[in-house]
Amino acid sequence: MSSPRPGAVGATRSCPHCKVTILESAQVCPACRGHLRFDAPAEGSAKLVPLQVEGSLSGTRDSAFEYTVVVVVRDERGKEISRHVAGVGAVFPGENREFVVTVEAVPAPPDRRRVRH
Repeated sequence: MSSPRPGAVGATRSCPHCKVTILESAQVCPACRGHLRFDAPAEGSAKLVPLQVEGSLSGTRDSAFEYTVVVVVRDERGKEISRHVAGVGAVFPGENREFVVTVEAVPAPPDRRRVRH
C-alpha cells in the first residue's frame, strides 16, 4: 500500500487525539469524534453513506460464544489493501451485541491531485 502525498486525494494523517489513521481532509475524527478543524465545510462536501450494514448476535440459552469483528478492504482487482480487527468479545446467555458497519464518503475537491493506491 502506498501513501499519497500531503494535499492529494486520499492522503492520510494521525488523529492528534486517538492516533488512529484518518483522512487528511477530515474535520472530525471518525474514531474518537474529536474535532480537528473548525473551518466551514466546503460547498458540496455533504457526507454520503454508500454502504451500511447492521446486524446483531444473541447468546444462546446453553452456552457463551466468542466473536471477532474483522474489516477487510479490497481494490477493484480483489487485492487486499487493509485488514483490521475492529473488536473482539464474548456473548453470554441472555446477552445481545449489535454491530453497524458504515462506509462514509465525501466528494473530493476537483483541484486536488489524484494518487493511485
